[in-house]
Formats: sequence, structure tokens, C-alpha cells
Amino acid sequence: MRVVVGVLVSVALATVAVLALGAVPALVPALALAAVAPPLTRVDLAEHRLPNRLVVPALAAGVAGFALTLLVSGLTLLPLLAAVVYAGVLFVLALFGGMGMGDVKLAAALGLASPSLAIALGSPLLAFLLGGVAAVIVLIRRGAKARIAFGPFLLAGYFAALAAVAALRLIA
Repeated sequence: MRVVVGVLVSVALATVAVLALGAVPALVPALALAAVAPPLTRVDLAEHRLPNRLVVPALAAGVAGFALTLLVSGLTLLPLLAAVVYAGVLFVLALFGGMGMGDVKLAAALGLASPSLAIALGSPLLAFLLGGVAAVIVLIRRGAKARIAFGPFLLAGYFAALAAVAALRLIA
């Protein structure tokens, strides 16, 4: 049953990506993220880790999508800049124990999968907003030593940003 639900969620996320982006090279990493989002979420919630066997292929798809974008559209540095800034911020937080390196790698993949400024800015903003609300609730219920898995919020922020872009494309 878990596999069926994961596949259905991946298909729904992939549909959002197609509606938001259309047939562009940036769709490659978005689809890869849609494929790994359910198992990443399940593992992070259960074990507080994001396995390389799931994150690295999404990161590689981001690199491939960026390379394809360069070939098709010419020079565009936004996805690379988004990846460096997003991963850089999480790396600084990881140095202080607030994040894991899986979160850092996932942030780089999400940045590379961000072909527009709306997605590049909306994804981390929504992730921290959603994660912050969850953190406050967990702190109130479980105390200051409680931890939350942040990977699901990173993914939720990215796909929420895609959903917003898709909605704008559909009404425009």
C-alpha cells in the first residue's frame, strides 16, 4: 500500500511540475524530485536523515537539467546561484547543528531545479515558513530538545512554489 501511495504522490507532484514549467530542460530535475519526494519524506520522518541513494540522483538530475538549459537557452545562472545560496545557507546552519548534510544536498538539488526567480525565492521561503510553524508546534508539545525532520519541508516548499507558478500559468 505504501508503494502505491508513493507512486500516486509522485505522479501528482510530477503533474504540478509539468503544469508549472512546461516542456523545458528544468523539468528534468523537477521530475526527479517528484520521484524521490515520497521515499525521502518517509525516511526523513522515520530516521531524521536523507539518504544519498535518493538525494544524489536528484542532484545529478539538477546538474543535467542545468546543462541542458545552457545548451538550449544559453547562459542562465539563476539555477546555479539558487543552488549555491540555498545550500550555502543550510550549510552554515549545519555547522551549528541545525541541519544535516542531507538537507544541504537536497537544497542544492532544489536550487538547480529552480528555473525562475519565483521558484528560486518561493521554495526556501515556503520551506522555512512551513518548517517554522511545525517547529513551534513541536517545541510547545515536546520541549526544547525536540527535533523535526526538515527534508519534507524543503520538498513541500519547492512543490508549493511550483503549484503557485502553475496556478498563475493556468489563470493567465
